[in-house]
Amino acid sequence: MSQSDLIAAPEHPQALLSPPPGSTPAPEPPKVAPPAPAPAPSPKPRRRVWLWVVILVILLASGIFFFSRGKQPAAAGKNGTSAAKGGRGAPAATPVVAVKATRGNIGVYVSGLGAITPISTVTVKSRVDGQLMAVHFNEGQLVNKGDPLIEIDPRPYEAAVLQAEGQLIRDQALLDNARTDQTRYTTLLAQNAIPEQQLTTQKALVIQYEGTVKNDQGLLDAAKVNVGYCHITAQITGIVGLRLVDPGNIVHAADTNGMLVITQIQPISVIFPISEDQLPAILQKVRAGQKLSVEAWDRAFANKLASGTLETIDNEIDQTTGTVKLRATFANDNRALFPNQFVNARVLQQEKTGVTLLPTAAIQRNTNSTYVYLVKPDSTVTVRTIQVGTTEGDQSEITSGLSPGDEAVMTGVDKLQEGSKVAVTQNGAK
Repeated sequence: MSQSDLIAAPEHPQALLSPPPGSTPAPEPPKVAPPAPAPAPSPKPRRRVWLWVVILVILLASGIFFFSRGKQPAAAGKNGTSAAKGGRGAPAATPVVAVKATRGNIGVYVSGLGAITPISTVTVKSRVDGQLMAVHFNEGQLVNKGDPLIEIDPRPYEAAVLQAEGQLIRDQALLDNARTDQTRYTTLLAQNAIPEQQLTTQKALVIQYEGTVKNDQGLLDAAKVNVGYCHITAQITGIVGLRLVDPGNIVHAADTNGMLVITQIQPISVIFPISEDQLPAILQKVRAGQKLSVEAWDRAFANKLASGTLETIDNEIDQTTGTVKLRATFANDNRALFPNQFVNARVLQQEKTGVTLLPTAAIQRNTNSTYVYLVKPDSTVTVRTIQVGTTEGDQSEITSGLSPGDEAVMTGVDKLQEGSKVAVTQNGAK
C-alpha cells in the first residue's frame, strides 16, 4: 500500500471494513456504548458571586429607568400641563396668566405737586385795649360767620358812650335855642327893630352849633364802635386754631400777635405748578369756558382724596423753574384736605374714548421695541410688537399691534420664547 493510499484511507472507512469479493463476511463485533462524558468542572464560588452582582445591578438600573418614565406623566398631570400630541417626549406646556385687551376710555392728565391753600385765613386781633373777660370757642372748633368768640371788658367804652350822648344832648339844645333866636331876629329885622348885624351873628352861631352837634354825634358813634369791638365775632366760617391768649390777660390794639386764627376749609383750594409746555392745551380749554376736572391724591399716588375743578391760572410764568401756578377748588365736605398739606393734583386735559386698553403689567420692553407675548388659538405664543399711547394707572392705551379681545401674557413671560406652548389661566380666574 502506497503512501497515497494511506492518506486517502480515512476518507473511505467503509472500503477498509468491507471484505473482499468472494469471501465470507466476518461477524460484526458487539456494539459497545460510548463512555459517558466527564462532568464539567463547577465554576469557582468567586466567579458565581460576581455574576449575581452584575445581574442585580442590571435589574436595579432597569427598574429605576422604567419607574422614572412612569412618574413623568403623573407629575405633568399634577402641574396642570400635558405632553404635546404626536410625540412621547414632547415638552410640557408652560403655565401662564393672560389678560385680554379691552375697549374703553382713558384720560390724559397733567400732574403737579402742590399744597392745600385755604381760600381765606383770618388772624383775630383786638381793636381796643382792655381785659379779656371770656372765650366762647374751643380749639379746633368749626365756627360760622357771626358766632361770638371773645369778650373784652366793655365798661370803659360804655361809659364813653354815655359821655358822648350827654355832650350831644347839651349841644343839640344850644343849637335849637340858636335857631329860635335866628327866627325871632329875622322878624325883628323886617320891622327895623334890630340891626342887620345882629341877625348875621345869630346865623353864624347856629352854624357853629350845628358843627358842634355833628362832632358830638361822631364821638358818640366812635364810642359805640369801641363797645362793639369788645364783642369779637367770627368774620368767616372756618376752623379755629389754638388759643393764643387766656381770659384775664390784658390785650392791646397794638399787639403784634393775634388772639386766634380762623382758617376756611370748606371750600378749600390747591395751588400746584405745571410745566410751561403743558400750559397751552389747558389754557385753550379754559379760554373756551370749559371747567376742567382736578383730582387731589396723596403724596404716594395711592389714595384719591377729593375731586374739584380748576379755578384760575396765574398771570405769569416763573422763569427760574419754567412753571406756572394753577389754583383748583374743592368742596372738601369730608375734610380730607388739610391746610398746607402736600398733595398730587391732576388736571384732566382730555378724555379718550373707545380706545384699546391693556394692563400695563403685560407690556414688555427692551432696547429696541415694546412688545407682548400674544396667545394664539393653538395655545402657543408669538412675539407681537405694539405701540403704547397714554398710560393711566395700571392701564395703557395700545395704538397699534393689538385689537380688543386679543390675549397677552401677563405672568410667566420669563420662561417663554417664540412658539412656546402655554397653559393659559385668565387673570382673576379662581
